[in-house]
Amino acid sequence: MKKEKRPNWHKYFLEMSFLVSQRSTCLRRKVGAVLVKNNQIISTGYNGAPKGVPHCAEVGCLRERLQVPSGERHELCRGVHAEQNAIIQAAVNGTSIKDSVLFCTHHPCSICAKIIINSEIRQIIIANDYPDKLAKEMLKDADLEIFLYNIDKDELKRV
Repeated sequence: MKKEKRPNWHKYFLEMSFLVSQRSTCLRRKVGAVLVKNNQIISTGYNGAPKGVPHCAEVGCLRERLQVPSGERHELCRGVHAEQNAIIQAAVNGTSIKDSVLFCTHHPCSICAKIIINSEIRQIIIANDYPDKLAKEMLKDADLEIFLYNIDKDELKRV
């Protein structure tokens, strides 16, 4: 009998974050997030307009219109970030995320970094970097572990 190779937990949850990102309504970058505790998914989120608000696909991208560079002026966006939505959904459902692990398609921005730190998430595993120096500084100052995971090579590297 041939033994199938099962994905490790990092690959399993990070690939799920990419699946979740397919629900994104953002025109610039599709981001997905999965919050995990004890190898169990407790919440997911993707980036897009708040509930009941027209999606950017319908009204256009404010950041594009204002020519806001990537990694800057995060408040100038109609969308709620994937990390924020995962945290919000856990709260709506009454689920504690303290000591959880966040798997995300991209490195969090500075706004998400502050929320993640205060949510007491203990670790972040990402597949892609994001150009936000302040986010990196705050997460480092908070001693929050961040790892870049290369899915193709099955390599985990501390950021």
